[in-house]
Amino acid sequence: MSTGVRLLRGPNTPMQPAFLELFYDLVYVFALTQITHLLVEDLTWRGALRAFVLLLALWWIWVLTAWLTDQFDPQHPLLQLYVILVMLGVLLMAIVLPQAFTRYGLLFALTYVTIHLTRHVFIIVAEWGTQLGQRSTRAAFWFTGSALLWIPGAFAHGWLRAVLWLAALIIDYVSAALRWPAPGLGEAPGWEMTIQESHLAERYRQVLVIALGEIILILGLTFADGQKGLTLHRTTVLVFAFASTALMWRLYIYRAGEQLGAAIAASTRPHRLSQWSSYAHMVMVAGILLTAVGFTVILEHPDGDPEPGWTAGIAGGPALFLAGRAAFEYVIFGRVSRPRWVAILLLAVVAGTALYLPPVATAAASTLVLAVVAVFDARRAYGRPPERPAPAT
Repeated sequence: MSTGVRLLRGPNTPMQPAFLELFYDLVYVFALTQITHLLVEDLTWRGALRAFVLLLALWWIWVLTAWLTDQFDPQHPLLQLYVILVMLGVLLMAIVLPQAFTRYGLLFALTYVTIHLTRHVFIIVAEWGTQLGQRSTRAAFWFTGSALLWIPGAFAHGWLRAVLWLAALIIDYVSAALRWPAPGLGEAPGWEMTIQESHLAERYRQVLVIALGEIILILGLTFADGQKGLTLHRTTVLVFAFASTALMWRLYIYRAGEQLGAAIAASTRPHRLSQWSSYAHMVMVAGILLTAVGFTVILEHPDGDPEPGWTAGIAGGPALFLAGRAAFEYVIFGRVSRPRWVAILLLAVVAGTALYLPPVATAAASTLVLAVVAVFDARRAYGRPPERPAPAT
C-alpha cells in the first residue's frame, strides 16, 4: 500500500474548492497585474514575447497546483504546507517579474524549476509504488530536461533568453500533452485518473474571474490616479472597458463555462478534457490581459494619436479571448458556433482601420462586436433547454 493513501481525497472530502485554494489565488491577482504593467510599459513585439513567456510560466504552475489539489486532500496539513510554499514561490516570481529579463533572471528561473521539481518529489514520496507516483516520475524527467534550458537561459541576454525559456515551456506543455513518455517506459500509466469535476471546473472559473478583475483593477487605478480628471473621453473609455469586461464574463460562462463540470463527467477521457480546457483558459486569460493593456493605454491617452500597439490591445485582446472561447466551446460541445469566427474577422477589420480612427471609436467598435456575439448567444438559447455537453475528447 502507498504511504500516501491518507493524502488522497476521500469520499467525504468536500468537492468545492477549499479556502486554501482561494487564498492561493490571491498571489495571482498581483502576478497578473505585474504582467499587465510590463506590457503597458513595453507594448512592442519584444514586450509581448516577454509577457507571453512569463504568463506561460505562471499559468503552468497554477494549472498543476490545481490538479494537485484535485487529487489530494486540501485539508491535510502536509498539502496545505506545500501549497503555501508554492504561493510564496509565485509571489517571489511576481515580485521580480518586471526584471526577469534583466537582473533577476536566474532567481525567476530557479524558483520556477524548484516549484515543479518539488511538486513531483512530493507526489512520488506520497504515492510511492502507485500509478500516480510512476506518472509523476516521468513528469519529473521532463521537467529536469526543461530545467537545462531554464538555467542557461537565465545567463543569456535579450532575445536569446526569451527563446530559450520559450523552448523550455514548450517542452513542459508538449510533454504533458503527450502524457510524459519516458525513454523505454512509454507514456505514463493511469492517465485517466479520477477527476473531481465540480472542483476542477470551479477552479477554472475562479481564475478566469481573477483575470477579468484585472481589467477592473488596473483601469480603476489608472482612472483614479490620473491627473486629467473626469473628462468625457476618459469616462467614455472607462464605460466601454467595463462593458467589455461584463461581456467577456457573459460569453465565457454562458453556456460553456457553466457546463465544464458536466462535460468532464460525461467525457470518456476526463483528464485529457481538463488538460485541453486549461490551454483554452490560458488563451482566454491572455486575451483578457491584452484587453486590459489596450484600455489602460487609451485611458492614459484618450486624445492621442493611435499607435499599432494600442490596436493589439483594443482589437487583438478581444479577438484572442474569442479564439480561446471558441477552443473551449469545442472541448465542451464538440463544435464552434459561427458567430465567434465572424466576430474574430470583424475585430481584424477593426484592427486594420484603428490607426485612422480615434482611440475611443476603436474601443466602441470592439465592445460592439462582443455585444453582438453575446446577443446572438442569448437569442439562440432563448426558450430552449440548456444544451447538453458533447465532449470532443
